[in-house]
This record gives sequence, structure tokens and C-alpha cells, in this order.
Amino acid sequence: MALVPLTIALPLVIGALLYLLPREDKVLSRAIGAIAAAATFAMLIAGRDAQWSVRWLARPFTAAFHFGATPVGFWIALLLALCTACAIATTRVARTRDFVALLLLLEGTMLGLFLARDLLVFALFWDLMLLPVFFGLLSWGEHPATAWRYFIYNFAGGLTLLLATAAFGVIYGSTDVIGRAGAPLVGSWAPWIFAGFAFAFLVKTPIWPLHTWMPPTYSGLPPPMVAVVSAVQSKAGLYGLLAIALPLLPNYVHQYAVPLMVLGAISLIYGAVVALVQNDAKRVVAYSSLSHLGLIVIAIASLNPLAIKGALVYIIAHGLFSAALFMVLGYVEEREETRSLLRLGGLGWKNPRLAGALCIAALAALGLPGLAGFVGELVILIGVYQAGYTWPVVVALIAIIIASAYMIRLYQDVMNGPEVEDLPVRTDLTWVEGLAVSPLLFALVALGVDPAPLLRL
Repeated sequence: MALVPLTIALPLVIGALLYLLPREDKVLSRAIGAIAAAATFAMLIAGRDAQWSVRWLARPFTAAFHFGATPVGFWIALLLALCTACAIATTRVARTRDFVALLLLLEGTMLGLFLARDLLVFALFWDLMLLPVFFGLLSWGEHPATAWRYFIYNFAGGLTLLLATAAFGVIYGSTDVIGRAGAPLVGSWAPWIFAGFAFAFLVKTPIWPLHTWMPPTYSGLPPPMVAVVSAVQSKAGLYGLLAIALPLLPNYVHQYAVPLMVLGAISLIYGAVVALVQNDAKRVVAYSSLSHLGLIVIAIASLNPLAIKGALVYIIAHGLFSAALFMVLGYVEEREETRSLLRLGGLGWKNPRLAGALCIAALAALGLPGLAGFVGELVILIGVYQAGYTWPVVVALIAIIIASAYMIRLYQDVMNGPEVEDLPVRTDLTWVEGLAVSPLLFALVALGVDPAPLLRL
């Protein structure tokens, strides 16, 4: 069914056409971009069970442009379309037309990745999706060196993924294997293929010690783009572990489960502790993401079905609250011209809607019952404990306590306390901003109350 490639092509084509506008019209650019992302969301739902395939390579192995959503890929693609629409709706940066076009190109390349059923196509879109972020950092970032650090790390991961995919294709005979039941890959090359996959996936997630590109990238990108990158692009590595490494190389995931858990646990504690001492609001959220993603890696490495279900819930929950946090903090920075926690304070007294949005997102991040973050954390901890691993549960509980501290501090330093006199007086959350962030907050509440759609996957 052609609906699947059309879904991928829509943001790519609209993004390219935006560059043809004779002049920059900020309102028109935002409107076109948001409508395109919303249309992508609708097309994903309409084509949930559709697949489309055209073979394009016969030697040395068969490969096809095969697209169709796996259950996990479908939910992440929905998250992508939602976050992109919300982010574009309130984009206010220099050269808005170019920025919106870049966001749509980013959405299109990531859709290609999450809907790919062929490993080689997956690897190609893996490399393509780093380009919009790279050019975003070069054009709107704070330091050009950050763009090159991001590119080098992620290109290295993409190169190992491509080499591992080629080796897999030669040995297996085909790369059209994502989402299909089949015999696990064995043989002398299997460990090297697993190593290539694992390196690429852990860089993209990222996990300590492969994380050093993430904090400067997240703090350097404009809020609309970092909202999409933090919410969805980091999930590419986790999706790779779930949809590729786990079904195709389960023996090696089991063999290296403890080392993966150790890396996840270090990320959990390291990210939480560093987030606690940050004075840059965006870096607090960046390091908190490192911590949260470490918990998901632990869940996947445990190989416990319940923990993996919890990981799926937490993947979506993290995407929602991280996007909401970066968007709301972007609104704060735009109004107050700073994101330093040492210079902010007392904004909640005159900006109740802004304070409410930040409060819900922060509470979801610290795992308050009734919100989606709590469900994911709880199911993961129960599943990991059932798998016989006690120490990761203890580490996770410590990290969750620290998360409560840094999220409460973030809210306290921004919204509570005495008003800072030298900060400019700005308006509260506008109706457009409220309309943009509300779907993310509503989804956090809805999935917290009824996570069954994700737990049934």
C-alpha cells in the first residue's frame, strides 16, 4: 500500500518546497510545517497495518525498500509526528522558514528509520537523520564545535551500523528482516555484527561513556529542535536494541546483559547526580535524559518480558515529558532572556499557565503516580526484579530519589521564590503556546491513567 511511503515523503517534500518560498513568512512557514506534521500523524494512524516493498538489490544479498510499522515503531513514529507538530507551532527563531524546513526534513528521515523493515534501509536513514541536526547546530547552535562533535560521534556509530548490516546481509542472504520471525544469527561473525550494532545504538541513545556529544547538543540547539531530538532521535538507539539486536542476536544480548546493565546503571546515577548540580536549565533536562535512558537500557538488557513492556511505556513517556520540558523552558528563556537557574525566580506568581505546564512535565519526569513516567518506571523495576537482578533496582531507586530532587529544584528555581527585579516582565503562556504543549501534557496524563495500549504490545 502506497500510503506508507507517502507518509515518509510528505514531510520531506514539504520541507524541500519550503525553501522555494520567495520570501520568509514566519506565520506561513509555521502553519505549513505544523499542518504537514499533523497530516503525517493522521496518515500514520490510517496506515498502521500497511506495508510497501520494492526490491532494489539482488547481489551480494537481497535488499528492499520495505516500509511498514512494527508495533514499537508505530508508537515512536506517532510520538515523532506529535512532537514535530507541537514544536513547529511555536517556532520563533531567525530564518524561520529554513528552520521549519529543517525540522520537517528531520521528521521525514526519522520516519524512514522507524518505519523501515529492511536493515540496509534502516542504516541509510540512520545516517541521513544526523544531517538536519548537524546543520541545525551549525546555523542556530551556540558553538560550531558542538556540531562537529555531534557529527563525528554519530557518523562513527552510523558507519559501524552500516558495516555490521553489510556483514549481516552477506551471511544471512537478506537484510529484509526487521519485524520478521526467523532463526537468530550465529557463527564466527555474529559477535562482531552484534558489536557493530551495539556501538551504534548506544552512541545514539546515548549511554555513558558515549554520551559526551549529548549535553552540548541539547543545550546548543533551539528549543523546538531539541524537543524533537530529545524526544525521538534518542529513541532510535533503543528501537535498534528492541527491533534488531534482541530478535536477531538474542544470544549475545543475553551474554552481555550484565555489562549493558552496568553501563545503564552508571548512566542512571551519573546523569542524575550531574543534573542535580547544573545551573543551566536545559542541561538539567539533558543530564536527566541520560539518567532516564539508562533505566530503559537496563530494562531491555534484563530480557524480562514485563521489564521490556515497561521500557516501551517509558520510551513514550520520556519522549513526551522531555519534549514538554524543553518547550516550556524555551518559552521561559525567550521571555526572560536567560536559562540560568541563578538568575531566574518567581515567574510562577505572574505566569500561572507557564508554571502549570512546567509543573506537570517535571512531575512526570520525577515519576509521580498518575502520570506516564510512573507507570514505566514501576513496571521496569518489577520486571527487572523478577528477572533476578536486585542491584539494578536499588541503583534505579536511588536515581529516582535524586530525580525528585533535581526536578523540584528546577521548578523551584524557575517558578517559586522571590521575583528577580532585573528580569523583564513578560506575558504568560499564550494560547498558541498552550495549544502546542497541551497535547504532550494530556498524553502524559492519559497514558498514566490508562497505559493499556502500550502494555498490550
